[in-house]
Amino acid sequence: MTYQAKIEEFRRTIDGRGAPWNAIDPESAARMQTQNRFPTGLDIARHTAKIMREDMAAYDADPAAYTQSLGCWHGFIGQQKMISIKKHFGTTKGRYLYLSGWMIAALRSEFGPLPDQSMHEKTSVPALIEELYTFLRQADARELGMLFRDLDKARERGDAVETKRLEHAIENHETHVVPIIADIDAGFGNAEATYLLARKMIEAGACALQIENQVSDEKQCGHQDGKVTVPHEDFLQKIRAIRYAFLELGVEDGIIVARTDSLGAGLTKQIAFSDEPGDLGDQYNAFLDCDEVDPAQIGNGDVLITRDGKLMRPKRLPSNLYQFRPGTGEDRCVLDCVTALENGADLLWIETEKPHIGQIGGMVSRIREVIPDAKLVYNNSPSFNWTLNFRQQVYDAWAEEGRDVSAYDRNKLMSVDYDGTELASEADELIRTFQRDAAREAGIFHHLITLPTYHTAALSTDNLAKRYFGEEGMLGYVKQVQREEIRQGIACVKHQNMAGSDMGDDHKEYFAGEAALKAGGEQNTMNQFAAA
Repeated sequence: MTYQAKIEEFRRTIDGRGAPWNAIDPESAARMQTQNRFPTGLDIARHTAKIMREDMAAYDADPAAYTQSLGCWHGFIGQQKMISIKKHFGTTKGRYLYLSGWMIAALRSEFGPLPDQSMHEKTSVPALIEELYTFLRQADARELGMLFRDLDKARERGDAVETKRLEHAIENHETHVVPIIADIDAGFGNAEATYLLARKMIEAGACALQIENQVSDEKQCGHQDGKVTVPHEDFLQKIRAIRYAFLELGVEDGIIVARTDSLGAGLTKQIAFSDEPGDLGDQYNAFLDCDEVDPAQIGNGDVLITRDGKLMRPKRLPSNLYQFRPGTGEDRCVLDCVTALENGADLLWIETEKPHIGQIGGMVSRIREVIPDAKLVYNNSPSFNWTLNFRQQVYDAWAEEGRDVSAYDRNKLMSVDYDGTELASEADELIRTFQRDAAREAGIFHHLITLPTYHTAALSTDNLAKRYFGEEGMLGYVKQVQREEIRQGIACVKHQNMAGSDMGDDHKEYFAGEAALKAGGEQNTMNQFAAA
């Protein structure tokens, strides 16, 4: 419905109520409704799922159409990202938000900072989704509110051209509400627990849920040791549980991202159930590290399986976990991915130990032999030392080509001494084009950084503390923060406006008319930033 149509509809409704509603202004009501385009989280989930499905189809047609996101741990962070994206690029198309379980554990748990081991309150996950969308919806309301104010001024001036332009801008306003890929870890329990949490996350607005194949109660960060995977059927039960949650809530386009940690996971807690040779359980068990056993030598408490007609003892650790054979990680990843896509997942996530296009692309090529349109979400993780990794990749490529690398120490390539070298420049160019190249060569549809603002907040706070508490004093804040906010046009320099003060004034005027006591008068110091 158009803005003018909303006004007319409210006019008819108000007129129909007679004198008791005479003080209600139809255009004010239309403005409030326009500023709140998504009344519920399910409205958001359906809207954003459609966006993601369209983006996935666009990527299938052209791998240059990959998408990106940055991780968030607070609604304000997500809001500022989308405001910045609209400011710099004019559209939010292809840009999402990522909700990181790592950052919830580290920054949002009532227990205080926790490792990424699913120990934080699972209710904090849907709570953060709801918070993110609350801030994004406020960004819409703020931006539209400024357009409404400009529209009123244009009408007062009798400027018909500007009035028409602003009405067009209101009709075609692009929302800040974008897809959130939300981390449900390993499901926080069994399939029923996964379903219940997924339902809460979807109700909060999530259109895409990322679930991993680790054991829920042994879950580790994807870039740490000690990871333990589950048999495929256990994982598929959770994928089905999420799909049922999407369907129950009417989000038919909901997206499931199946993550495999098998590349770095050398352990399993269970031996898979197998009905017959070659079934999925048997394929999982085939990767177990086993010793052949003489029946006469079976020991107390031994767990045994048969393989190719032989009696085998899987290697079991004192922790009661079983080992996989070394070097089977990539094969297990490929099987995980194919199995997940064949059983309802939409996208894949392969957690790797380094950002290497050849390694990722090699696995994706094998997956695509079975499922041609397989595509990935990939973690451009701060856990990788990007500088060192790519300098070493260039070093290795040069050495293989027979180029002279005697001027470089491969183990010390992170050193600032190499910053101006040809090797460093080539490595930086590979980092710059990594996402584009990986989208084309390794099937990566979506690139994300899990913890960017964790690190930017730490870095900027360190720099501010050093300057403010040092010799620069107040200049340390003014020069490095406020002056740059003004000159770069950062909306938050007018922090009262960003927090909703002007929108509150609008509402006061709607509710109280001339009796409204508004905050945005001449004495408001935010007027000092009018030129900003």
